[in-house]
Amino acid sequence: MDVELSLGPRGRKKEQWLAFLAEAGLTPDGALERTVLVWDGDTLIATGSRQGNILKCIAVAEQRQGEGLTATVITALRQDALEAGHSHLFLYTKPKNKWMFASLFFYPVAQTDDVLLMESRRDGIGEFLRQQPLAEANGPVGAAVMNCNPFTKGHRYLIETAAKECSRLYVFVLSEDQSEFSAKDRMALVKQGTADLKNVTVLPTGPYLISSATFPTYFLKDRDQATEIQCRLDVEVFLKHFVPRFGITCRFVGTEPLSPLTNRYNEALKQHLPPAGVAVREIPRLESGGAPISASRVRALWQEKNFQALEALLPETTLQYLKNKEEP
Repeated sequence: MDVELSLGPRGRKKEQWLAFLAEAGLTPDGALERTVLVWDGDTLIATGSRQGNILKCIAVAEQRQGEGLTATVITALRQDALEAGHSHLFLYTKPKNKWMFASLFFYPVAQTDDVLLMESRRDGIGEFLRQQPLAEANGPVGAAVMNCNPFTKGHRYLIETAAKECSRLYVFVLSEDQSEFSAKDRMALVKQGTADLKNVTVLPTGPYLISSATFPTYFLKDRDQATEIQCRLDVEVFLKHFVPRFGITCRFVGTEPLSPLTNRYNEALKQHLPPAGVAVREIPRLESGGAPISASRVRALWQEKNFQALEALLPETTLQYLKNKEEP
């Protein structure tokens, strides 16, 4: 048996790998930093891949299951991840595989009928949430989850409107650095832009909401179905962990005329949160010049250095941030 760790199989090995994954019902999505290939002679018998701190595409040949090959793959990926600076790992798999990965020291975060999200830290999500401060509330507690790439007057309008309907509003800003502006800067802009709203608390999502970990697609052949399952898993994480920790009674979202994925996510929230006791309030998007204010529109104008047009779309704090970012 030969264990190979590579940046990604090529040529004939790639053809074998893709066929092997297809037989297991898997389709690789996005960039993969490392792939483990386990060979018996010229025959591929197990594989797994890593993208950042996410373990993906783990499969063992059906006739070789029960030989400890999953542990071989996970051990190699774990060591590689540690060398790359990732000590906290996530994987998503089918719920039927729960006990197999539990034996390899992965712990469940949330699951649906189709997807199970696991992490390598026991109660990692609980530990993360306990580190986030609770704020005083003597009435309804609301929540909004935003990327704010960057923070606009549209975001401010939604937050201000929601805050009027709550005793306390928690605004969770996406923590992943996969946007034009860093998570640190986006968080700072939201805090600066809402500093006058005394019942608003701005917190990070960590790796747990609308993240690479909660939006799996690689083992879902039907991409339309994948979108529904992605949204459902994220909703489960929110319901199981965020709602009880913060006492959330209402989730606020903006209407979404521009992004079909976000619109479907809103629909999933409206379908699944109310039966669990959490209301969903959809707030009409703020418009400027006859069009909804969007972060993508802001980014386009910023690239054009059209600060005059940006004045109508941005709070002063965000506007100054973009102007300063233009300076050498």
